[in-house]
Amino acid sequence: MEEDENSNSADQGTLTAPPFGMPLDWRADLASYTWTAQTIGRSSAAVFRLEARGRPTLFVKTGPAGPFSELPDEAARLQWLAAHRIACANVLKQTREGERDWLLTGMVTGRDLASSHDLPPGRTVEIAADALRNLHLLDVTACPFDHTRDRRIGHARARVEAGIVDEADFDEKRQGRTAADLFDELLLRRPGEEDLVITHGDACLPNLLADGDRFTGFVDCARLGVADRHQDLALAIRSIHCNLGEPWVGPFLQRYGAKADPKRLEFYQLLDEFF
Repeated sequence: MEEDENSNSADQGTLTAPPFGMPLDWRADLASYTWTAQTIGRSSAAVFRLEARGRPTLFVKTGPAGPFSELPDEAARLQWLAAHRIACANVLKQTREGERDWLLTGMVTGRDLASSHDLPPGRTVEIAADALRNLHLLDVTACPFDHTRDRRIGHARARVEAGIVDEADFDEKRQGRTAADLFDELLLRRPGEEDLVITHGDACLPNLLADGDRFTGFVDCARLGVADRHQDLALAIRSIHCNLGEPWVGPFLQRYGAKADPKRLEFYQLLDEFF
C-alpha cells in the first residue's frame, strides 16, 4: 500500500452522520463529530476523520468482520507498541458489532512523510531510517506477533485461495499476471534465511508521520510483527523510489546502517502483492 488513511492528507466526503450503523455505545460520545471519509488509502477498511469544535480529532476504521479482517490485529499491535513506548496512534475503543469490526483511535500529529513536501528529501529519508532502525532494535523475544517468512507465505496462500488478492493493484511490472502465477513465483523466490527484528510490516512513507522534521509516530500497524528486516526495508525502498526518486534509496540505507540483499528485497516486495 502506497498511501495511508490516518494521516493529515487530502480527503473528501464529509458526512453529518456516521455510516454503517455505528456501535450503539459509541453514539453518545461521538454525537457532536463530523465524519469525513478518507479516500487517500487502499485499505479494505473504510476510514473516517472525526472533527468537532473544542474536541480532539479522532479516526475511525470499520470493515467487514471475518478471517481476513485486520482491524483486531491493528488494535492489538497499536496497544503493544504504546506499551513499549513507540509512538503510534492511541487505541480508544474497538468492537465487533454485527458483521463489522470497528476501531477508534486518536490522531498522530503531523503529516505523513509522503505528503510532507516542506521537508527536504534528505531529511525525509533520515526520519524514515531512524524510525525503522529504532523499531528494529526492540527485543524480538518480547513480541507476540509472528510474521516470519513461512507464516506470511501461508497467509498469502489463504488469500489466493479465497480469491481476495487484488490483481488490479499489482506493481506495474506485474500487471496482467494472476495471483496464482505470482504465488508460484513467490515460492521459487523464498529466501533461505531470516534476519529477524520487529517490523512495521507496511513501512511505506505514508505510514510514518512527522511534525516539522520530528518523527511523531507510526500508523496502519496491522502487520507489525517479528519478521526479516527486509520486510520493512523492501517496502520503504519501494516507497522512497516512488515518492522521492531512486537517488534517495542509497542515503536511506546508509542512514539505516545496513546493506540490503537484493534477492530478499525482491521477495518481500513480491510478498506484499498479496496483502
